[in-house]
Amino acid sequence: MPTGVHLRDARQQLFDAAERVLLRDGPGALTSRAVTDEAGTAKGVLHRHFGEFDAFLTELVLDRAARLEAEASTLRESAGTGTVAGNLTAALTTLFGPVPVAIIPLITFRDGLRARLRQARPGGGIAVLSQATAAISAYLADERELGRIAADADIDSLTLSLVGGGHLLFADRDPGPPTTATVATYVTSVLADVVQRRPS
Repeated sequence: MPTGVHLRDARQQLFDAAERVLLRDGPGALTSRAVTDEAGTAKGVLHRHFGEFDAFLTELVLDRAARLEAEASTLRESAGTGTVAGNLTAALTTLFGPVPVAIIPLITFRDGLRARLRQARPGGGIAVLSQATAAISAYLADERELGRIAADADIDSLTLSLVGGGHLLFADRDPGPPTTATVATYVTSVLADVVQRRPS
């Protein structure tokens, strides 16, 4: 990499390279050498900008998690429009896209990365799952306030079911992601009782 390349450009180049390795070869293949080879840079570039590899991975995860915040805003803005099941189906498909789903096992199996993420976002749990949980919980609360789901709906339980089940649907990458119809069927079954009931 030429001297003088802006830090943001180097960061983005390395993040994009890491994402390609992660999607193509899985979290086990994500090493500093693999990232710099993929980016076409010297290994020292990564260490010069980030220090340790876990510091690089922390910044990568936080960067990708921040992108999900925009999706969370889109979901909340959809409250009161379309159908609850339709909005959640679209949200799960985005929140559990290929990159977020690949990042979750990366966090799970790297103790150093998890520790750094806990320092960066105390109480945040596993990044990506935390974003999905917060987004869906807030959306469901909005829909309950609007009267589109039952007033006595247990938001925490619904959120847990949607996030946990949604992650399982998308976690197996070999046959490819589930179809929209499959996700919609799952979401509809989770919501069936609270959408149909209308207690006074």
